[in-house]
Amino acid sequence: MQVLTKRYPKNCLLTVMDRYSAEVHNMEQVVMIPSLLRDVQLSGHEGRAQAEAPDLYTYFTMLKAICVDVEHGLLPREEWQAKVAGGEAEEAENGTAETEEVKDESASGELELEAQFHLHFSSLHHILMHLTKKAQEVTRKYQEMTGQVW
Repeated sequence: MQVLTKRYPKNCLLTVMDRYSAEVHNMEQVVMIPSLLRDVQLSGHEGRAQAEAPDLYTYFTMLKAICVDVEHGLLPREEWQAKVAGGEAEEAENGTAETEEVKDESASGELELEAQFHLHFSSLHHILMHLTKKAQEVTRKYQEMTGQVW
């Protein structure tokens, strides 16, 4: 398992990002055969599979892709739009509409930057914590499937 080398306050975004990155790298080291995760669902709170939930392979690939963005930064807007256009054109249009809406708001001077910062910061913090837990769950489930549970 990757060890955190930097020390930041517990709720610091950098700490959460480092923890997420470490968990994803741990998941990648443990999951030697990702195709075993296809069609395997995470169990719900009561041991049942969640209806219409993605399989573990989908989580595995999503967590790895997000980790690349966390560690290396966002793609330039043109590259991101080209990537999204490849399979998710509808979501790209929604994102573009939201971006245009934000531009309209900033042009009219209605943005409260500090409030927006805190909203996005807390949302990002929450999402990274949730994704870290998903990486731990994928790792644990793979270990159970392959008999590696300690």
